[in-house]
Amino acid sequence: MADPNEQIHINTTEARGGATPGMTRYILGASLALVIVAFIAVYFLWAA
Repeated sequence: MADPNEQIHINTTEARGGATPGMTRYILGASLALVIVAFIAVYFLWAA
């Protein structure tokens, strides 16, 4: 039986347990652009 106090060493792929396609930067950029457009629209509609 394995010692419960022994350290377990696994690589990052095994620890992550899934794929990382790198889409986060595109979603973040698109969301930021949409928020800026929404704020500009609200500003011009409220100022009119």
